[in-house]
Amino acid sequence: MRIISESQLAAVLARLPGSPRVVAGGNFATPGRALEILDEAVAEYRLFMLNAQGDLPDRAGVVLETPFVGAGMRGRRGLRYLPSRLSLVPLLLKGELPPDVVIVQTSPPAGGTVSLGIEVNILPAAIEAVRARGGLVIAQCNRRMPYTHGDAVLAEQEVDYAIEVDEPLPSPTPRPPGEVSRTIAERVAALVPQNATLQLGIGAVPDAVLESLRDRRGLAVWSEMFSDGVLALEKAGALDTQAPITASFAFGGQELYDWVDRNDRVRMLRTEKTNDPGLIARQPRLVSVNSALEVDLFAQANASRVNGAIYSGFGGQSDFVVGALHSPGGRAIIALPSWHPKAGVSTVVPRLTGPATSFQHSFVVSEQGTATIWGRDAAEQARQLIDHVAHPDARDGLREAGRALGFASL
Repeated sequence: MRIISESQLAAVLARLPGSPRVVAGGNFATPGRALEILDEAVAEYRLFMLNAQGDLPDRAGVVLETPFVGAGMRGRRGLRYLPSRLSLVPLLLKGELPPDVVIVQTSPPAGGTVSLGIEVNILPAAIEAVRARGGLVIAQCNRRMPYTHGDAVLAEQEVDYAIEVDEPLPSPTPRPPGEVSRTIAERVAALVPQNATLQLGIGAVPDAVLESLRDRRGLAVWSEMFSDGVLALEKAGALDTQAPITASFAFGGQELYDWVDRNDRVRMLRTEKTNDPGLIARQPRLVSVNSALEVDLFAQANASRVNGAIYSGFGGQSDFVVGALHSPGGRAIIALPSWHPKAGVSTVVPRLTGPATSFQHSFVVSEQGTATIWGRDAAEQARQLIDHVAHPDARDGLREAGRALGFASL
């Protein structure tokens, strides 16, 4: 690894031929300064990121690519959305979408290594893919990036060039859960046994679920991500101190970042491991809790699209639903409010109008109640969703629509 100045990095990037594909760290570990230098030095390029946050280039010559749309790419003209389960994204990078440059944000060097810190995810696979093609690996070494273990650790020789920065890592805006989210969380928590292994997605409801689990004991974490709620469980004594906290990326407040720094109990693994349904299935009592935008009477969940437009993507939801169902004592839970207050529509619909993100869940939960899905016939699943999950104002219309779909007994 050669540490260079920003002007030297600009010169290196300016020599890139054609329209290179650049894979960069996403979530809240975006290498922002290095991307600014890239944008100033290269007229045309493709930028591939997962759950991108912050201000990204929005100009002619820049094509944004992602299998999971974050706030930094959502609604952009010309966005190239690539449907894929998160567990399969590394295969895209090693096959159909090979990178020419990988830009990551890391810890400072230590003992001949650097750490990817809070964002491992697909980056090891991207680095392997770009190395195989003779491309470049560039690091933004940040004094504020925690040093985490597992697949986060890179030998210095895996990095070609690095610039040094000293910038606070961004944190998501705190959003205290409202009454609806708290009610849903209490219902979900009732489905989580002692000594469960947890996977929770992103959103107000999963965050509220963690709050509701502080009185449990012996909990473990095997998830694609975690945030401040896991630290709260640790403080409450809810986590099994003998079990590693396994994830692929993390984000939260500064206290969380300080806690994960050189913490031997936190094991950051690459996506191919955390999201492998076979490895997920080996975790005992794996309870997967994910949110959705809508569910239909066939118990299919849509967490990807709003009115036909891409909102996020598959992410890891389908990976963990399958893994949880195969886990001994595992459960796959979809949690969502029964009503979209802004749109004024039910989140339970007769039939999804777009692609399903996941299906065949154990339970679907709203503030209205809990629908038991697994082990019920199709008509009973639809009845449970109407009677226990749907908003009362939507139930009569759903029954009528359900009968038209072939559920004669509704």
